[in-house]
Amino acid sequence: MKLPSVFLALTVMFSPLAHSADLPGRAPHSTNPILPGYYADPSILEFGGKHYIYATLDPWGDETLGCWESSDFKNWTFRTLNWPTKSLCKSPTGGSSSVWAPSVLRGRDGKFYMYVSVHNEVWAGVADTPTGPWKNLLGDKPLIAQTFRPGFHMIDAEGFIDDDGQAYLYWGSGLHWVNGKCWAVKLKPDMVTFDGEVRDVTPKNYFEGPFMTKHAGHYYLMYSHGKTIEETYAVHYAMGDTPFGPFTEASNSPVLRSDKANNILSTGHHAIFTHEGRTYILYHRHSIPFDPKFIGRQVCVDELKFAADGLMENVVPSHDGSAFLQNRLQGRVNLAEKATATASSVKDEFTGAACVLDDNYATRWAPAPDSPENWLQLDLGQVQKITSQEIRFEYAWKSYLCSVETSLDGKSWNPLANYLTTPASGSPVIIDKPVEARFLRLVFPKPNRTQSPALWEWSVF
Repeated sequence: MKLPSVFLALTVMFSPLAHSADLPGRAPHSTNPILPGYYADPSILEFGGKHYIYATLDPWGDETLGCWESSDFKNWTFRTLNWPTKSLCKSPTGGSSSVWAPSVLRGRDGKFYMYVSVHNEVWAGVADTPTGPWKNLLGDKPLIAQTFRPGFHMIDAEGFIDDDGQAYLYWGSGLHWVNGKCWAVKLKPDMVTFDGEVRDVTPKNYFEGPFMTKHAGHYYLMYSHGKTIEETYAVHYAMGDTPFGPFTEASNSPVLRSDKANNILSTGHHAIFTHEGRTYILYHRHSIPFDPKFIGRQVCVDELKFAADGLMENVVPSHDGSAFLQNRLQGRVNLAEKATATASSVKDEFTGAACVLDDNYATRWAPAPDSPENWLQLDLGQVQKITSQEIRFEYAWKSYLCSVETSLDGKSWNPLANYLTTPASGSPVIIDKPVEARFLRLVFPKPNRTQSPALWEWSVF
């Protein structure tokens, strides 16, 4: 199909504005965020030479969770989980909230355990592998009902296993962005039965998102304070000598906070992990540019260090990320890196067509809402031998009706991949079809309200 000349002319009109790429966080090859999409409240697990990240689907959760798998911590593949879901986690005491804030860890028995918030209650699941299949540990009952402590949210449960193998659970939040409370309890070997009384271990400036870590004999209860929809959201920490404290907030808390001047807003609800002998903090921040009408948080990683006196050093949130995150392609040549991208339209100055070529998951192409036709085109500069392509749509967990076409001259087009009957889904969408072409075009059917055909990256190999 040959595009009408009017659409070819529009490609110049809708090319990205130069100054938008100069904003902090929008430079090419920025490795934060590490995932292509909107995710929050991340939990991380390492097993079998792979890492798994579990997270809330933004905005504000959904029917299930997001799960990503990687063998190099640079290239992540979206995995669909069978559990938890809103329909499988219902109880007479539950509310109507979505699936939020997972915590996943491996028990001493080798099984994998998940604590997750659904309908403002904490549910517990178990699986033999990190990607499942998962099942409710308590059948049709939540581990912690919404009515457990009236006046507070029973959410954000986080598991912790001490050096001696004893497991603990921490959870709790406040209402209306105030009065946060943190509770803790020992767990029996089955990872769900409470072993002793539930204790109030709330430190100063606690609101939600507890995370327990241990270093040099000290216990660090970390947590978020402020509003996740504002720049006040930050990671605080308190120290104690036992898993139950008492916990005293550190003199340099919060350890991670917004950097508004650098376009990093609302850093919080995190996890701590080690990689190659170093300690890192995995957290979410708002998408760029911040839009108060859209809560689209994204997952980032930066290094966390401990000082000689046992205090944590303040984390410097970055767009570049840590050294081990660099060079996602690892020697592969992306034929699209120096291509020219054009589109039928763009939503605004921040969503230009060239955003799909910058190796940065903070930037994306999105068409104008009222566009009569949606397409995105790459000009590789010359005819190339293409072996595969990787497309990362805005939402890995949604489906996209589209087709991919190729051309030698930009005039005569041939079909390569058809997703009009069976929609494309997941991330990345991989097209393993060798072809020789100079031009590639991604075409979406007539726009409708159920599909937003935006994408983060389009790589060509």
